[in-house]
Amino acid sequence: MKDNLLLGIWRHLVPIPRAVWRREVAETAARTDQHLGFMAEPHHRVRNFVVRELPRAGKPLTPEFIAQSVGLPVAQVIAILDDLEKHKTFLFRNPDGAVAWAYPVTVEPTPHQITFSTGERVYAA
Repeated sequence: MKDNLLLGIWRHLVPIPRAVWRREVAETAARTDQHLGFMAEPHHRVRNFVVRELPRAGKPLTPEFIAQSVGLPVAQVIAILDDLEKHKTFLFRNPDGAVAWAYPVTVEPTPHQITFSTGERVYAA
């Protein structure tokens, strides 16, 4: 049983054999790698920063603030934000160009509010 993943269906737990779920994990990883192949290291740096910082800031993050925080030129950060948004990957900017949400969090009100163990409150995207 220790090599199985348990799938909860109503009141029952159904064991999924290791070979089945490992194959699914490998296939999902391959699809994700293809989908995220456009992202260079600076893309990851910007994306990770906005996901981490949105709950702390509690308000949309401007490209200038992001650029200063991650040590990249503002023009490069704007190009990266354009790229991430164009690929419908991780984030959305408000009409002012500030990042309002970066999956899985947003500062825009949704029906789903999250409170982190550190006390930060944010909405789920």
